Amino acid sequence: MSTAMQEVIKNISAVTESVETAGASRRDFLKTGVALTLSIALPQVARAQRVASVVGAPWEANAYVRIAADSSVTVIVKHLEMGQGVYTGLATLVAEELDADWEQMRAEGAPVGPAYGNKLFGGAQGTGGSTSLASSYDLMREAGAKARAMLVGAAAKQWGVPASEITVVKGIVSHAGTKRTATFGQLVGIAAKIPVPTTVKLKDPQSFTLIGKHSARLDSKAKSDGTAIYTQDFKVPGLLTAVVAHPPLFGGKVKSFDATKARAIKGVVDVVKFDTSVTTGVAVLATNFWAAKKGRDALVVQWDDSSAFKQSSADILASYKELAKKPGAVARKDGDVDAAFAKAARTVEAEFEFPFLAHASMEPLNCVVQIRPDGVEVWNGEQFQAIDAAMIGKAAGFPPSKVKINTLYAGGSFGRRANPAADYTMETAAIAKAANTNAPVKLVWTREDDTRAGFYRPMYYHTMKAGLDAQGKIIAWQHRIVGQPIMAGKGIDQSSVEGASNVPYDIPNVLVDLHTTKLGVPVQWWRSVGSTHTAFAVECFLDDVARAVKKDPVQLRRELLAKHPRHLGVLELAVEKAGWGEPAAGKLRGIAVHESFNSFVAELVEATKTADGYKLERVICAVDCGIAVNPKIVAMQMESGIGYGLSAAISGAITLRNGQVEQANFNDYPVLRMNQMPKIEVHIVPSTAAPTGVGEPGTPPIAPALVNALNSGGATFHSLPLSAQKVKIFA
Repeated sequence: MSTAMQEVIKNISAVTESVETAGASRRDFLKTGVALTLSIALPQVARAQRVASVVGAPWEANAYVRIAADSSVTVIVKHLEMGQGVYTGLATLVAEELDADWEQMRAEGAPVGPAYGNKLFGGAQGTGGSTSLASSYDLMREAGAKARAMLVGAAAKQWGVPASEITVVKGIVSHAGTKRTATFGQLVGIAAKIPVPTTVKLKDPQSFTLIGKHSARLDSKAKSDGTAIYTQDFKVPGLLTAVVAHPPLFGGKVKSFDATKARAIKGVVDVVKFDTSVTTGVAVLATNFWAAKKGRDALVVQWDDSSAFKQSSADILASYKELAKKPGAVARKDGDVDAAFAKAARTVEAEFEFPFLAHASMEPLNCVVQIRPDGVEVWNGEQFQAIDAAMIGKAAGFPPSKVKINTLYAGGSFGRRANPAADYTMETAAIAKAANTNAPVKLVWTREDDTRAGFYRPMYYHTMKAGLDAQGKIIAWQHRIVGQPIMAGKGIDQSSVEGASNVPYDIPNVLVDLHTTKLGVPVQWWRSVGSTHTAFAVECFLDDVARAVKKDPVQLRRELLAKHPRHLGVLELAVEKAGWGEPAAGKLRGIAVHESFNSFVAELVEATKTADGYKLERVICAVDCGIAVNPKIVAMQMESGIGYGLSAAISGAITLRNGQVEQANFNDYPVLRMNQMPKIEVHIVPSTAAPTGVGEPGTPPIAPALVNALNSGGATFHSLPLSAQKVKIFA
């Protein structure tokens, strides 16, 4: 697990304590015909859960497998499906041990409850940090294996034969001796009365039939034909849409407002001021989005900016550069760096600059909240159920046990929806409460709201220095980072130094230190968190050193990674597939290797110089993520991470002028279009290790690989985005 994620777990523990931790909340659903719901006991549940099989009866939560009379198998997924393929991945684990046919498989989001906790989040329910498969690998396989054992037990009882003689293949239960067969659906009535096994034997990986193979995504059809329901699609009778006027400056407050013109717009129902612990503003509620937006635009608001943040990006960078002249708090210290520099035959130095970044998900932030006399119901693409249930309840005036969350699909997140501050979800509840309505309220942030009123990847400044001996070997390495912490607190902010403090290169004397700054700009993790900037600085600087000593950058990495076989493995696979070392007339090549979230990725970029910029020709990616549960989804996520990282590297930047965000929409915060994507090859290192994450690790290496390719042709780019340096990249 990422060190930053460990820090998150410590910081959210106080919040999660307020969520129910004893017993499981109840889950109601009606099914046509008899159904089997299997409950698997988790450590945080005090007692084993039993199975119910009565149509329409309340089912105790903690269920992961539901089998209906039509033999369909529904996997209750405790993680948010936001495009990363978790519904398919977790269903694959169940189907493998259940010996189900893939056509039988379904998936749906889990409700809020301690039984659905993420063990890598300290038991808190939530999705992030590329932990979904890693936290669920054994759990979901066990759920499938126990369901299979109960079905086999049912068949043995019905047919009067030993369970050891029964086989299950692609959803068909068979006994060769009597030539009897049954579908899952035909056995659920009896299986529901079979005791849940306390232990089961899981398959040997060599006998896998689904894990490690390509299975079609369970959500592809719905997302292709428009039947998938995102929060933006959600509608119920009486729904009100809320659009908010937020302060133009961070830390600003509402002094006064005139809603006369807003209330005159047809469809506007109410205008309310609201305050939460992290947001404030004036909300216009209407019967439809367009009326709400027009009403918001017609508001006359006087803002109190007396305590607002008013610095510009240039001011922040200047202050960061001053801080970098002095030593910071030590994040890592190996050997004696000062003595090593004193003995160095020569030194290499560089500076790196990184702007604030927006998440820019396809679906802007939104949430639906309905406050009833007996509790609160929520519908949204929910990423941090444990935190949001507590915070929404607080804003609405209810305990977390009275908050029911329905998790829908999310159109991306990249970290934005996993906000410990619960800003937009708590905002929705506060608006509904201020309006004093029992009607469901859908908060919709426009793209401009999402860009200007959101939380950002922090701005950073790095300085680096390497000391070389007479043979060109690195004997000293100093890396200083200046930036805003994501998880403020005592000690080193791990989200600022991860990827730098654990640099794998074999260097005897290493010093990594940090200046943690205090700004009024709201910040949050962004896809791959600290590695978004540390990987760039480390990998680009290593190429600087390679050029200084006239050594092949791949060979230098080979020498420095001799003690790290998984780093070396992805490096060797990438260079092999790219034909590194072979003649490549006219091509610029760059490579970067990085570990994040316990996965190892090497990416190699091929580009060519054009009359007015550079053409990005090809990206070769090698990944070691342990067992690849679904190789196709692994490739998809690597491609996604590469595209996301290229967007930031080429043109991503949130800039401030006198405290106000200058960007508003995709015209001035552009993201990579499909026709700009380069050709991408993804190669997976065969592995028997437990699976690790793939949602985030594809992003960090792409920017340094790109810049290393450009710099191999004589350029000296050290800062992002490239567009700020008038560099044009074409695909």
